[in-house]
Formats: sequence, structure tokens, C-alpha cells
Amino acid sequence: MPGQKRVCVIGAGPSGITAAKNLLDQQLEVVVYDYGKEVGGNWVFSETSSHSSVFETTHIISSKALSQYDDFPMPADYPDYPSHQQLAAYFQNYARHFNLYEHIQFETLVEKCERDAECKWKITTRKNGLSKTETFDALAVCNGHHWKPRYPEYPGTFTGTLMHSHDVKRFQVFSGKRILVIGGGNSACDVAVESCRVSASTDISWRRGYWVVPKFIFGKASDTVGGLLQYLPSFIWRKATGLMIKVIQGRNSSYGLPEPEDDFGFHHPTLNSELFYFIRHGKIRPRGDIDRYDGNKVYFKDGSTGEYDVIVACTGYYISHPFFDPTFIDYSQGDVPLYLRMLHPQIDNLYFIGLFQPLGCIWPGAELQSKIMAKELAGKWKRPSNTAEKATHEVRHPDFNQVKTPRHTITVNYHAFRRRLLKELARAAS
Repeated sequence: MPGQKRVCVIGAGPSGITAAKNLLDQQLEVVVYDYGKEVGGNWVFSETSSHSSVFETTHIISSKALSQYDDFPMPADYPDYPSHQQLAAYFQNYARHFNLYEHIQFETLVEKCERDAECKWKITTRKNGLSKTETFDALAVCNGHHWKPRYPEYPGTFTGTLMHSHDVKRFQVFSGKRILVIGGGNSACDVAVESCRVSASTDISWRRGYWVVPKFIFGKASDTVGGLLQYLPSFIWRKATGLMIKVIQGRNSSYGLPEPEDDFGFHHPTLNSELFYFIRHGKIRPRGDIDRYDGNKVYFKDGSTGEYDVIVACTGYYISHPFFDPTFIDYSQGDVPLYLRMLHPQIDNLYFIGLFQPLGCIWPGAELQSKIMAKELAGKWKRPSNTAEKATHEVRHPDFNQVKTPRHTITVNYHAFRRRLLKELARAAS
């Protein structure tokens, strides 16, 4: 079609495929580059270390009801918390249903993205050892933020196996071994629970207290129950949620773990129904923060020690866009000033889809972001003239005032963020 805008989408994971689908809905030309071999991003299980980060037992930690695309509901027979196999099938069925495969170039590495004198994007890719550069009118970055592992740093040297949760695939490799898990997030608690079934021993080290939420409350998926409280004022909702969790399962200290430092929402909550169970059954031993390594021995700050064969660091990821010159864009440290968590303050043909971490699931929000992007490129939605000011305001007034760590630079409230995106979509022409 003459004059049709050409858009590059980086990544064919959950955010990338909904970006492509919604761009195509607006009759835009779309090319998707993905380094993997199949649609699904992190949810495509691989035996070897790769972009994928699921392990053999992974299930989603947000419920089906709040994790599906509005345009493509999950199958009715899926459980409340689908497995990684079911999610990979869901994303691949989405891509087939909306005829996305013909627009995706797999096993293609995006090496460089830069703008030319006309502000168009020059995208350099490599496939089968061959490099090529193509020109696009707009760029949608959907490469995810759970793929470049962040390791903790402690004095000394550990002479056993030190690995990141990103590289954990099958838990049988921990059979008969002494395991130390570092972290209190979702991956850490999952690794501790799964490894303790086969290990000689499993310890878990927390440097601070975490809110641990059971997967079911009053017989329903916990995020759907939490959603019922969303229309309360924030400080009441946070207090009420924290009280409900304590009533249901007691205080962390009852399980030998530190208490959260503040109300619910002060950090990203952990969804797990088995951690406390296995602690009280003696299968997982709580430990404090690490002081130093010495061979296969670990010294903790409370003066205790432990000897381990394997340490699994479940300490998060860097936000990384290696295809940008770091002097141009680098969100690996500090704030991420994007309006609606997607619009760059100065560059009007660059979009970040899914670069946020809700207290819930990313994909429904990524779908709405994609609709806004597609509507703008089709001339049906116009961004505010003060986008830079609004981006700064979002950074200074987050949905939650959380602990200042790299993990919490892009947090949003699932329900409030959806409302903001839907409000913007309501301004768009049909």
C-alpha cells in the first residue's frame, strides 16, 4: 500500500506478538525479529540456557483471569494457574489465529538500532552469519526484561557451583546436594520449593522481609480477591491486604523469616503457597543475609555458617537493550522515564511495549499499550504535547513508593495502570 508505514518489532514473546497483531489491525507493515525459534519468549522451555527462563515445573504466578489478552481469552479448560506448556501453546495459537507467523523472522539477532538524518530507524540484524540493514518508520521494543541475569556480589570466593535462577531447568540436577537459594522473590521461592523435594538440604537466604501471598484466598485465585479491594484508597487497600495475609497464614517470624519492612506494596510481593509449608516441615531452612564466601562455606551476617554444593542466585535481571548505543538509551540503572511506561519523551517513533512490572501480569497491559501505539501510527491517537513532563511525573509519583532497588524501577499497579491505558484509548478515533 503506497505510503504505508513500516514498523519493526523486536521480540516475538508475549509483548511482541500483541504489538504485531495490533499494528497489523491498523494496516501497517510489520516485520518482527526474534532470536529464538518459536513464538513465546521466556515461555518456550529449553533444556539449555537461552533467552528462555522457565524451569520444568513453572506455572504462571498471576491467575488466568488476569493474564489473558482481551482479544484472545485463554481456553476455558485451562486451570487458574496454567503451566508453561499451556502458556507457550496459548501464545503460539494467538500467533496462528492472527496470522502473525508470516511476519516473524526467527533466529535473527538484532545487532544495532539507530536513527538516520530523516529520523527513520536503521535496523541491523544477523542471521546465519549474514548481516543486513533495513529501514523502518517506527520501532517497537519488546525484548523483555527477564533475560540478562543480575548476580549478587559478596566478599570471598565460592568454590561450589554458583548459578542464576535463569539457568535452572530441571531440578533433578540438585538431587542429593546441599543447596542455598539467595532471594525472596517468586523465582527464589519456587527454586527452594522444587529443589527441596530432591536435595540433601535446601536453605534460603533473605536480606529483608517479603510479603508472601498464597495462591488461593477464600477458595479463589488471590489476585482476583485482591482486585476487589482496588477501589479503596491506596493506604487502606495496602493495610487491608497485609492484614488479610497475616490472618490467613500468620507472620513471617512464625516461620523463622524476617518481617516485611513496610505495608503491602513496599516491594514486589511473592506468590507461593508451599514455601511456609516446607519450612515448617523442615525441608527448607531460613537463613539471613550473606556476609562472605570461603570455599564451599558461607558465612551469614548473624554469625552462622553453612556448607553448600550449589548456590542459586535468584536476584533478578538487568533491563538491557544491547542494540542501542548506551550513550543513546540505557535503562539498566536508575529511573525509566517513559510516559505510560512506553512513550519516549523526545523520540516520537520509538515505543517500549511491556517494559513495566505490575503487581500482576504484563501481557494485558502490553496489549493495551500496543493498541495505543498502533492507533498513533495510524493517525487515530495523538500523544500529549507535554509527554516529557508527564513521563517525569510518572517517575516521581509511582503507583507504589517501593524500596529503592533495581527490581522496583518499573513497578505499576495492575488495575490502576489498565485504567490509565483504557482512558487514553478512549480518546482514539475508531
